[in-house]
Amino acid sequence: MLDLTNKNNQIQLVATFKDLVDTSFGGNINALCWQRVLEGDFFEIIEKIKPRENITSIEPDELIALELSEQGNLDRQTILADWDLLENHYNRVTDTCIPEEEAFRRLQKHIHKIWKDADTAGERYFPHEYMYKILLSGELEQYYEIDPKDSWMLAAAQKNIPIVVPGWEDSTMGNIFASYVIKNEIKASTMKSGIEYMTWLADWYVKNSEGKGVGFFQIGGGIAGDFPICVVPMLYQDMEMENIPFWSYFCQISDSTTSYGSYSGAVPNEKITWGKLDINTPKFIVESDATIVAPLIFAWILGW
Repeated sequence: MLDLTNKNNQIQLVATFKDLVDTSFGGNINALCWQRVLEGDFFEIIEKIKPRENITSIEPDELIALELSEQGNLDRQTILADWDLLENHYNRVTDTCIPEEEAFRRLQKHIHKIWKDADTAGERYFPHEYMYKILLSGELEQYYEIDPKDSWMLAAAQKNIPIVVPGWEDSTMGNIFASYVIKNEIKASTMKSGIEYMTWLADWYVKNSEGKGVGFFQIGGGIAGDFPICVVPMLYQDMEMENIPFWSYFCQISDSTTSYGSYSGAVPNEKITWGKLDINTPKFIVESDATIVAPLIFAWILGW
């Protein structure tokens, strides 16, 4: 737990989310902390369930029948609420629900045709290229809920901006595509793979890294950041291209716990040992919520 009692501390404690958003930085204060206490007692539920083999599952009616304290009941209500969301086809992401029928299944019937047409024609594309095709076709205009000019995806499609999407197979659309492959409706080769993404990125980097080089601005962590940054050590070590330049700049916005060995929270200096950054590469890490910080940085760069 952070000690925020020191009057000279640079972290200010706020009591509500509204305060977190509305409070301005000033003086020595350069960080805000909203401490939250999780209510309920999940361990009480675990203790009341009789173990059955290595994994114990419990049905809603069994959960309802448990005699629990007030704190245990709070967690029971949370679990039942999540189960209700599942039953009603709402996929929860933190405090937001994505309606399955109005999102994934609505898109599925349109994207399936584009996948199938490519498969029949013997054509192959990257995952993002299929998304570009469906956006530019105009088929999804009937579902628009915002002004098209405010959609970054549509703007990217219109400009044909190259996108690298590592780990796409782990997405909902990737799972849906895999189901068609299993049912022998579409060939797996119709979708270009992550390896092909890396080879494309390697070719792009070689062509664009001369002169001042290429900077790396990373938002968040995980495979989306680690995959593309690895193109440099791959070219240098595996392709033995000894003159390939390192990334010339690095900045990451992350809310992961900073530590050596962390996948998403490794400090920039650790990337030197992996051949991703040079010892003289300017390196920055912004420990904050990217949804707040990234727009502020972009607005400053664009002079808004």
